[in-house]
Amino acid sequence: MTDGPAAYREVTYRVSAFYDLAKVAVTRLAFSQAHELRPHGGTAVALTPGWLRSEMMLDAFGVTEENWRDATATQPHFCISESPRFVGRAVAALAADPDVGRWSAQSLPSGQLAQVYGFTGPDGIRSDCWRYLTEVVDAGRTPGDEGCR
Repeated sequence: MTDGPAAYREVTYRVSAFYDLAKVAVTRLAFSQAHELRPHGGTAVALTPGWLRSEMMLDAFGVTEENWRDATATQPHFCISESPRFVGRAVAALAADPDVGRWSAQSLPSGQLAQVYGFTGPDGIRSDCWRYLTEVVDAGRTPGDEGCR
């Protein structure tokens, strides 16, 4: 589990050399493990949630899972956040896929897997954080729900 697909991290510097290295190491480890496991029929992937709406994040914004959208009043980009259950559903979808090997050695965003497998978060939302970061945040567009899904 990491934060950010390989394609995003390849062009995005993260805080410091050591922090940046720690983030890319997970993807590289999955890549290497995939090569070592392949002869034995194994698969390894790096899974990345988007902006995780964890208990810590909810506490930081003074909201709960039920009223999390209230946090968008102070941080509009929080509209793209996803429940931990969303990435959990990504894990379940991968585990149930008889052709999971097609993903081996890749860095997989939960939003991408939601598009492929058709799952949503418990709130019925199919977040795609990494597309949002590129198309809205990095592009300097105004945040809002229309860009969040």
